[in-house]
Amino acid sequence: MTDILIGRNDSASVSLDPRYGNRHGMIAGATGTGKSVSLMVLAEGFSKLGVPCFLADVKGDLAGLAMPAGEPGDKLKARLARLKLADWKPQANPVVFWDLYGKLGHPVRATVSEMGPTLLGRVLDLNDTQQGVLEIVFKVADDNGWLLLDLDDLRALLAFAADHSKDISAHYGLISKPSLAAVQRALLQLEQDGAAQFFGEPALELADLMRQDMSGRGIVNVLAADQLILKPRLYATFLLWLLSELFEQLPEVGDLDQPKLVFFFDEAHLLFDDCPPALQQRVEQVVRLIRSKGVGVYFCSQNPDDVPGTILGQMGNRIQHALRAFTPRDQKAVKVAAETFVANPKLDVTEAIGKLGVGEALASTLGQGGVPAPVEQVLVTTPCCRIGAITDAERATIRGRSPVGGKYDTPVNRESAAEMLAKRADDKAADAGTVAAEAPAKNTGDGGSAWGGAVHDALFGTKRRQGMIETMGKQVVRTMGSQLGRQILRGVLGGIFGGKR
Repeated sequence: MTDILIGRNDSASVSLDPRYGNRHGMIAGATGTGKSVSLMVLAEGFSKLGVPCFLADVKGDLAGLAMPAGEPGDKLKARLARLKLADWKPQANPVVFWDLYGKLGHPVRATVSEMGPTLLGRVLDLNDTQQGVLEIVFKVADDNGWLLLDLDDLRALLAFAADHSKDISAHYGLISKPSLAAVQRALLQLEQDGAAQFFGEPALELADLMRQDMSGRGIVNVLAADQLILKPRLYATFLLWLLSELFEQLPEVGDLDQPKLVFFFDEAHLLFDDCPPALQQRVEQVVRLIRSKGVGVYFCSQNPDDVPGTILGQMGNRIQHALRAFTPRDQKAVKVAAETFVANPKLDVTEAIGKLGVGEALASTLGQGGVPAPVEQVLVTTPCCRIGAITDAERATIRGRSPVGGKYDTPVNRESAAEMLAKRADDKAADAGTVAAEAPAKNTGDGGSAWGGAVHDALFGTKRRQGMIETMGKQVVRTMGSQLGRQILRGVLGGIFGGKR
């Protein structure tokens, strides 16, 4: 087992010990200072050790992990000489591309049931009353065997709960139509962000993110996020769901020789901007505890203060690129970044942060016993893969030989809550129609006397007047038909506008 070299200077080097790879990390720096290259260095290093990685490609340049670097020119040769990388050679990494929209990679999906009412309620920013209503609705679905797979299912169930709120309140607890309407509005906002693409089947299995190739290298899972990043709510929803699934499904393993999976949060500030307190608390909890599951989490953002202090305090391995102190906020960020490192008597960290060149960084990792080493100013090493984007043809070639393409590329639409509730309404309407149609045949009246004829005419009517039973039957049919019509219309519009695939 070898350490992952981060960078060197004339007198020292900084490497990441795989034994502490699950102690999390932070990569920060202004735009254009080399954060993406540092991220690629770590991902490539973990992959060579056999550790799978998952990362979001916001700008499209991380896809270069899938292709070997070009032959080194004079500038690169000089850099390699300074880094003492005599054995460096171009090499691609095993990569699987993913995309929530299914365009630049395999579709990523989860079912509504997997998301669960607790996490979904936090993502929707529901209050306690609305959260309780959502949990009751999920319980009704479980008790009746109605599968909640996509947003159509959840919308149909919320509509059913609104129509049967009295019966549900009697059995499960009070639910009100205003609370149901509030949940529906929050769900509509999430759907407008594109969540209909995310919810469905086949759902992503975590085992497919934790694979190795035939040579034993860890698969680097690259999520195309150039469009997803424009929908911060959906971006945060997906990443938080994935992190929660890892936390809930993976067993406790303690400290291993190397992580089981490394997870990179690029543009981390999007996860915390306008984040509801309950949701932020959930992120903090998962990051704090997932270390014992063998998962390392690395945040990548422009300023260290983009990440809450309670989470930043969990980051044992840190790479800080240049920050430009042009504004009061920038000056504060420089001070915060400097204070997070273990002091080095030979280095003025606050001054160095503002003078770092592109490809240089201040780095500190955990050493023997998990103790942070003093910070060093280093030249960041060069990955063996391509630094930059790949062509559409290259992406198509890599995607075509993916081991999981046949499993996820074709959507599946099983019978679930939306279809079950529509069928239930159809059956009730048919039964009501049968009762109304059979009623005159079963009540033929005597007709042999004037009194019998009068009773018969009153109940069943004459050629010129409706009878009482006919009038009541038509009223029942109209009532049931109105309810059925509303449910059918919701189902049809949900199928057209809900993006159900």
